[in-house]
Amino acid sequence: MKETAAERELRVRKLWEEENVFEQSIVNREGRESYVFYEGPPTANGLPHAGHALGRTIKDFVARYKTMSGFKVLRKAGWDTHGLPVELEVEKMLNIRGKDEIEAYGVESFIEKCKESVFTYEKEWRQFTNALGYWVDMDDPYITLQNSYIESVWYILSDIHKKDLLYKGHRVVPYCPHCETSLSSHEVAQGYKDVTDLSATAKFRLKENEFLLGWTTTPWTLPSNVAIAVNPEMTYIRAKQGNEVYIVAETLAEKVLKSDYTILDSFKGEKLVGLTYEAPFNYLSLNNGHKVLPAQFVTETSGTGLVHIAPAHGEDDYKLIAEHGLDFINAVDRKGCYKDDITPLAGRFVKDCDVDIIKMLAAKGLLFDKQKYEHSYPHCWRCDSPLLYYAMEGWFIKTTAVKEKMQSNNQQVEWHPLHMRDGRFGNFLENMVDWNIGRNRYWGTPLNVWVCQACRAEKSPSSIKQLQEMAIEKVADNIELHKPYVDEIHLKCDCSGVMKRTNEVIDVWFDSGSMPFAQYHYPFENQAAYHNQYPADVVIEGVDQTRGWFYSLLAVSTLFTGKAPYKRVLSLGHILDENGQKMSKSKGNALNPVELINEFGADALRWALLADSAPWNNKRFSNKTVAHAKSKVIDTLQNVFAFYQMYAEIDDFNPKNDQGGEKTTLDKWMISRLHTVINEVRESLDQYDMTKGARSIAGLLDEVSNWYVRRSRQRFWKSGMDGDKQAAFTTLYEVLTKLTQLMAPYTPFITDDIYTKLNGDSVHLSDFPKSVPAVIDEQLEKDMDAVLQIVELTRSIRTNTGLKTKQPLATVAVIPANHVNPARLQAYASIVEEETNVKEVVVANPTDSYLQVELKLNFAVAGRKFGKLVNVVKQQIEVLSFEEKQILLKEQEISLKAGSEIVHLTIEDVLLEKRGKEGFEIAEGKDYTVALDTRITPALKEEGLVREVIRAVQNYRKELNLPVELRVDLFIKTKGSLQSTLIKFEDLLHNNLLVNKIHYSGINEMRSVQIEEEELQIAIQTNA
Repeated sequence: MKETAAERELRVRKLWEEENVFEQSIVNREGRESYVFYEGPPTANGLPHAGHALGRTIKDFVARYKTMSGFKVLRKAGWDTHGLPVELEVEKMLNIRGKDEIEAYGVESFIEKCKESVFTYEKEWRQFTNALGYWVDMDDPYITLQNSYIESVWYILSDIHKKDLLYKGHRVVPYCPHCETSLSSHEVAQGYKDVTDLSATAKFRLKENEFLLGWTTTPWTLPSNVAIAVNPEMTYIRAKQGNEVYIVAETLAEKVLKSDYTILDSFKGEKLVGLTYEAPFNYLSLNNGHKVLPAQFVTETSGTGLVHIAPAHGEDDYKLIAEHGLDFINAVDRKGCYKDDITPLAGRFVKDCDVDIIKMLAAKGLLFDKQKYEHSYPHCWRCDSPLLYYAMEGWFIKTTAVKEKMQSNNQQVEWHPLHMRDGRFGNFLENMVDWNIGRNRYWGTPLNVWVCQACRAEKSPSSIKQLQEMAIEKVADNIELHKPYVDEIHLKCDCSGVMKRTNEVIDVWFDSGSMPFAQYHYPFENQAAYHNQYPADVVIEGVDQTRGWFYSLLAVSTLFTGKAPYKRVLSLGHILDENGQKMSKSKGNALNPVELINEFGADALRWALLADSAPWNNKRFSNKTVAHAKSKVIDTLQNVFAFYQMYAEIDDFNPKNDQGGEKTTLDKWMISRLHTVINEVRESLDQYDMTKGARSIAGLLDEVSNWYVRRSRQRFWKSGMDGDKQAAFTTLYEVLTKLTQLMAPYTPFITDDIYTKLNGDSVHLSDFPKSVPAVIDEQLEKDMDAVLQIVELTRSIRTNTGLKTKQPLATVAVIPANHVNPARLQAYASIVEEETNVKEVVVANPTDSYLQVELKLNFAVAGRKFGKLVNVVKQQIEVLSFEEKQILLKEQEISLKAGSEIVHLTIEDVLLEKRGKEGFEIAEGKDYTVALDTRITPALKEEGLVREVIRAVQNYRKELNLPVELRVDLFIKTKGSLQSTLIKFEDLLHNNLLVNKIHYSGINEMRSVQIEEEELQIAIQTNA
């Protein structure tokens, strides 16, 4: 039974393991220049998906190509093991929710459960990685939960603390009420969703029947109102509508008030500053508040030109209140629910209360307007809850202090695609804020800052050793650097006070951003390894990591070393379904990469991912894409090798001893094409354009299979080993050897299988091929390209007219375009005749009468050009002679008399309609037009029948599974004229069938075959 792709790949994988091929590929490059690759750490508490298949394929591709190009490429795997995704999974497993229940369960027990859950799917990840053919060292990975890793992170944080770039502040930050912790700006950027919310325009009373109209997109914040902001330089109006007077920005009045209002007064916003008003709700008392304040952030682009200010829920609001010394109030607790003071809504989640707030405003006569609106709102990237902006204390890294350095470092990076550098990533750097590093959670790297309970001094130990030196308690060498264990340690303050560790753990992105250092436990050990592996030559992840790993790597490295951590970034697009929709399990459109590998093989999946479209583009993907890659590329390569292998065994061809022979024009062309493509692929891959490289390879593979092998079959079939056959073997051996090397980074399994069978060693231990300029013949390639074009055009006519390829035809005329020199075509006429099954190829001129050309005036162009003469020109075109038409076609222009004037008619002025003369059908290509004589004479008809018989006999041989080299006796029994026709064309039968003798008689067990209207019986007899 034929081996499946999955079975072949499993066999190759076992061979890799037995012979340590991955390790050999690195050891063999010892002493060579390093190419540094960083593996972005996935989390093993979730299963791999199609996006991981793309990322891991491209990482493996780059590493294999660079290894074969002579570099030493270390590939250390990593696991991201901390953070809320892990905590949330454990909460689900324990059927608990929220910090209260975690603490009731016990922090130490919860931490142990987190540790246990981290590698839930490690086995599946390992199997997926191996099945995909991704070579990465999974036996010695870096793991973010290990003490060695955390100690390096502590060292970096301590260094940042020493530079006065780590501080505690009270700020409005993005906050997840479900996780009860703040997020950093780059985390927020990953979780936006389009939602429909309510906005409200509320009435803030100045005096009886006179109101400020304040607009807000977050009605739930209105109980926390402290001020109204206006722009002092904008113009506002007092407008009467009904019995009430409203103050609104002049430019927004018509949009807000709509109609039926009278303007009483207009003035600058500065006139409003300092006024006091009555807030819509008075659940919280203020000593200093409910005033109008000046603010430049108020604009005329939306709302009313007056902005409701709630300092607990907006960064601008918070700063404005602090600047003017107004009271700070907060009506919302850490779970995102209203506090008890907001009596009607106490204990309810604020985002659920917008409708209630609006109803309460209406009941008090303080609702001016409400509207639904769609907008993009941030959600927690971990638990999917809507975020709140919330004023709280937190720890921050002053990344804004190194903003310019980060921007400068980014300018040194080679981005693929280039627009990411100054676009998506550059814009994020331009607008970045200080890194909110602290998380009020449990499972993560503890923030290594201890604060004195007496004098508030801070210390940040950089290592376990330093922690031991500073600690009051005895600290074991093997202390676990996690909560709650580190929380039990107290440090001695210089003031003799006791220092307690701040409660927070750090943002997991700081963990992953520290990997260039922490993966080697730098600076505590492996200093040489670290310096050899920093910075990276490449990092490769999905586009969403522009605000994740790419950012955290750059931020941590710039803060710690002042340098960029990578030289280039490959930012990959998303995998979409075949309809362009994002894949998700909930939609049922997610592809399982392991299932694809089992069905089609990893080689087919990898080729589909790399060749389908540029990896930075979002790509539509389906089973069909992978199936197509398997049939068109993987199976084609296998079939070409199977052809070579079969005949090499028959003729005992040994490439180590038997290379040579007398190369034909076809051989020279094939070798020239091979080395031209080697140049194209190397150039593409050196520019990280693996898609362009794949297309060059696919074109070459098609030429090998559908042109070189097919054109050379007779050479392999003949008996003995003459110089011509030896050259065919030698050529195909070289093509297969170098083609498998070219394809090895794309399709590592089948190429290794074939290369090993050809050469006895792994392709991944060989060097990527280099071209030999001396064997490249550009003119020969151009000539053969012309032949291929002509053959394809002729075949397309046969397809369109229903003429079988087996049916011989008399003539094909080839008419070159003006820019093509036809002189060399005649040398290849015999190839065209064989491939198209025509008796004669004629290289014709446009002036020859194979084409009939109809010309019509192109009024869209000619109307403007000829003006009032256009109808006269039209009449002149209609009476052009054949010779005049040919002049226009050849010279691209002709002079015509239009009335009393001479006009110059160009080819752009006309619409051409070409057709063949009677009996001929035409097809036009880039460089040639062909005209095929489709008339079938009786003699041609007879030969066509004979060729149908040949096809039937060949199919019968395949069914009998006869060796391809075996000569047989052929028995044919027929009635009527078909026998005489076969006898007449017996030479044709002998030339195309491996037969000893043809008998026109019947024997037992003959096969009945229908050849058009006639029935034929055939039998094959062997001497075995």
